[in-house]
Amino acid sequence: MGIPQGLTMLGLVDGNNFYVSCERIFDPTLRNAPTIVLSNNDGCAIARSNEAKALGIKMGQPLHEIPSNLRRNLHVRSANFALYGDISNRVATVLKDLFAQVEMYSIDESFIALDGIKEADWIPTCVEARQRILKWVGIPTCVGIGPTKTLAKLANKSAKTTPQGVLRATRGLVRRFPVEDVWGVGRKYAQRLKSEGVTTAQHLSEMDPTSLQSRYGVVLARTQKELRGIPCAELEVEEPQRQQIIVSRSFGKEITDINDLMQATSTFAQRACEKLRRRNLQAGGVWVFFHTNPFKDVPQYHPHKSLSFVIPTSDTRDILCMVEGLTKAMYRDAYAWKKAGVGLLDLTSETIAQGDLFAQASPRSTALMNVLDQCNEKFGRGAMSFASSAVAPDTKAKWEMRQSNLSQAFTTRWSGLLNVRL
Repeated sequence: MGIPQGLTMLGLVDGNNFYVSCERIFDPTLRNAPTIVLSNNDGCAIARSNEAKALGIKMGQPLHEIPSNLRRNLHVRSANFALYGDISNRVATVLKDLFAQVEMYSIDESFIALDGIKEADWIPTCVEARQRILKWVGIPTCVGIGPTKTLAKLANKSAKTTPQGVLRATRGLVRRFPVEDVWGVGRKYAQRLKSEGVTTAQHLSEMDPTSLQSRYGVVLARTQKELRGIPCAELEVEEPQRQQIIVSRSFGKEITDINDLMQATSTFAQRACEKLRRRNLQAGGVWVFFHTNPFKDVPQYHPHKSLSFVIPTSDTRDILCMVEGLTKAMYRDAYAWKKAGVGLLDLTSETIAQGDLFAQASPRSTALMNVLDQCNEKFGRGAMSFASSAVAPDTKAKWEMRQSNLSQAFTTRWSGLLNVRL
């Protein structure tokens, strides 16, 4: 496939069966064995090894629907997102040593720019990246190369079936690539397109652009342009500033006591504040919500409230006071709560300070929050926290998720380090 003059060539580096691969780094018994990773509260399969796929395990299949004869041969793990996030950052570090621009698109995917690399060296450099990631981090990957993100994604999916694991998008590849597998098409659009005889990526690229946009919308029109080699999305090397941060969880079991509910919302608020300060942001308001189980035939209640600060803040103490007040105001007896969440709203840079005559930020606030964050970063999340989220030693909060098959926090907690015996 020819490259229009002046265009940047992109690559997509994707971790193969990423969550399962992360688990296999520290547990060799899982290698070459059918393995799945479950969603929150051990609900359904969100990652499958190739061996599990061969057994017929479907993506999103609930654990209780997997036949018992398959379960006996299946290794099951609860989602360990702290581990997966840390491994993802390690992969990104390797990529940043090789490529000038890296966009961490998702926890298991990164786009790279091949600027400054000769065309003859594109594939060898990507092969080297794969080898480094496998040797230094332990994650098998594949790389797709193309002049647009869509073509790089297309090549990446096809690279998974090649011995080298690196593939460049070509006209022949686009000609035979199924339209339902094109990034941005989706199941419903694929069905409509197939009814019109559009079965491959090339058929989609050859449709009349005006007619396509009028009938399918601007998103699919952009996909068509990218299939033609016209970029519609640039690399986002710097994460765009967020407008809000939300931390929410479904509980492992329903709770009825206000103290349990306040413990949950306080914990979520503290985690949201960690994310806020990590991005050097401050919040202008807080949003709290919780609700009952909509899948049960019981009285339903789904309250939510928000309040604004007089001046924006990133101080966990200020945010906790507001979260606790909103939780108390919305709580009602006789309801069983299944999920709760805390959102930080109207986010701005911490360098923007709009003063107020009657409300001034404490000069000790920043120093105190720095100590809190540094302690938790060094000794693990929760090493230093507030009493409102405290749990008695060696006990588990009633609202915590079900994680019956959770692996250790191998890389983010001292107690999770592997014990090696000679």
